[in-house]
Amino acid sequence: MKIQIKKTAFIFSLLIAIVIKGYSQTSDTDAVKKVLNSYKSSIENLSVSGISELFVKNSEIVESGSVEGTIDTYLEHHLGPELKEFKSFKFNDYTVKVELDGNFAFGTEKYVYVITLRDGREIKKRGVATSVLEKTQQGWKIKSTHSSSRNAK
Repeated sequence: MKIQIKKTAFIFSLLIAIVIKGYSQTSDTDAVKKVLNSYKSSIENLSVSGISELFVKNSEIVESGSVEGTIDTYLEHHLGPELKEFKSFKFNDYTVKVELDGNFAFGTEKYVYVITLRDGREIKKRGVATSVLEKTQQGWKIKSTHSSSRNAK
């Protein structure tokens, strides 16, 4: 009888551990998606406010074949000035896939974006971004992101 109780307790403990691990992975996946979505939303709002907090300090941004530097350099010399020239920036057909590996997450985003310039011209591109996020004491942060695009059909 004691052996049966021990076996049952052991199996019950394993089941609890599996459920907790599954919940933790779901929670982390959702947190990673939230960070990536916050970055996307800031761009759609044509605002760089708060973007730096989504990244680790020694981040690296790569865009369409060019290393842009850290997020602060990218915001100051590329994205910030660029957003000022846009009337709107909208993402469509957005999907994201996240894979977790310990304190790192790998995200792949696919989308179509449409930029309307201040003069009314429109740019439509199909894009993809791959990001590496690191779990820090402050939560998930983007360590590296590489995006590229081509004309959408």
